[in-house]
Amino acid sequence: MSKHKPGTALQALIPISFLVVLLVLNVTFFKDDASYGPNQIALLMAAALGSLLAIRNGMAWHQILKGILTSINHAMPSILILLLIGALAGTWLLSGIVPAMIYYGLNILTPKVFLFAATIVCMIVSLATGSSWSTAATVGVALMGIGKALGIHEGLVAGAVISGAYFGDKMSPLSDTTNLAPAMAGTDLFTHIRYMLITTIPSISIALLLFLILGFTGNDFSNAETIGKVQQTIKQTFNLSPFLFLVPAVVIYLIVKKVDALPALLVGVLLGVVAAVVFQGQLGEHDLLKTLSPVDVNKHSTWRVYYATIVQAMYGDTQIPSDSPLVSGLLKSGGMMGMMFVILLVISAMVFGGVMEVAGFLQALVSIIIKRIKRTATLVASTVGTCIFFNLTASEQYVAIVVPGRMFADAYREKGLPPELLSRTLEDSGTVTSVLIPWNSCGAYHRGILGVDPTTYLPYCFFNLISPFMSILVAAVGYKIVKKPTEADRSHHNQEPSTLS
Repeated sequence: MSKHKPGTALQALIPISFLVVLLVLNVTFFKDDASYGPNQIALLMAAALGSLLAIRNGMAWHQILKGILTSINHAMPSILILLLIGALAGTWLLSGIVPAMIYYGLNILTPKVFLFAATIVCMIVSLATGSSWSTAATVGVALMGIGKALGIHEGLVAGAVISGAYFGDKMSPLSDTTNLAPAMAGTDLFTHIRYMLITTIPSISIALLLFLILGFTGNDFSNAETIGKVQQTIKQTFNLSPFLFLVPAVVIYLIVKKVDALPALLVGVLLGVVAAVVFQGQLGEHDLLKTLSPVDVNKHSTWRVYYATIVQAMYGDTQIPSDSPLVSGLLKSGGMMGMMFVILLVISAMVFGGVMEVAGFLQALVSIIIKRIKRTATLVASTVGTCIFFNLTASEQYVAIVVPGRMFADAYREKGLPPELLSRTLEDSGTVTSVLIPWNSCGAYHRGILGVDPTTYLPYCFFNLISPFMSILVAAVGYKIVKKPTEADRSHHNQEPSTLS
């Protein structure tokens, strides 16, 4: 095995700075299209520069490649989920499930309380499922459609969906990150959840208040004519039935029962296929599956037409015909192919993160931070900053929890701080900020499923933005932080001279 020098902090800044420059240029030149190729190129170019620096330090290419492949392997479950989400979006559109959610949702939700209600709904679903991704892919998609029909800015709607979804992702005992953070810090699950209430309740309360204020003080988004046209088009195009809601209910039930996301989503896709045939095929004169068929319905039998239409919906574009641009924008899906730019972004980010980690660049930067920490608030702030830094550079939420958790555990222990303080800080920063970064796997996923770029929804993800600052504020106040005597404290106490004569 070839010997190599570990990467230095100064070297680490070179590919990171290069990446930042390229990302800024991409946003300047390509604007909203930056995630459709330019950002992927930027990540790969920065990874190439980092590889050259690692080779200069004596690292062999096969070691770098191994680090890259290990990083990509960590993202493979996310990539498979993205593919299934694309197929699910297509079958749930074709079957009328998402249109039914939009149709009935427009009857219930009013513009003034919509953002507040959307956040609450996503909080409940995410608490029950433990998954922000599943929440966004089910009720989140429907809420985006309802919000657009009400004339509410897509960034605001996505911000409400994500704020609620990540509240549940952070607090649910079923969530993987909620279990991962205490494992890294050395505390138990329910101590961790109870301790998180101290920062999470104020953060979500402020977020809900802001959404409520925006709803009542903003413009009157409601447009009765537009809403009526959307509902009329949906009712004329689809055979609507409350029984359609059984499909998302089954998926949510499976996730609550701790069925893995991949089989649960696959069940959702297959049930969507069944619902499409039962509810949208050969009912009266209108047959949606034949209307959207990519093959000639006069030359093929009904089952072949249905097969072609369903497969098309799962892998490619599905567009419900309408003379309204708004309705056309609501009732469309890109299937699996619509997720390919997102998957490419995830892979590119994992390549960059793999190079930075295997070369030791990330660890070199963080070690400098640890050496300068003295106060509790500074330690918490440094943990927050490090988690965000790993979300930016390693582009993976789990890395942003695991690596800082390992690196700071001794520092918290040496200062006599409870491990639940570390686990809470990891969640307050590592979990909730991942979705705000376009090239992070979480940001890329939500961009693909909600159809809104992270740079657009970031200012409105109030819960995600407030949480890291709330973590630092509570630490600065010292609320509910009980220090334990350290070895150094006990040693100093034993060495004090006796005052007895």
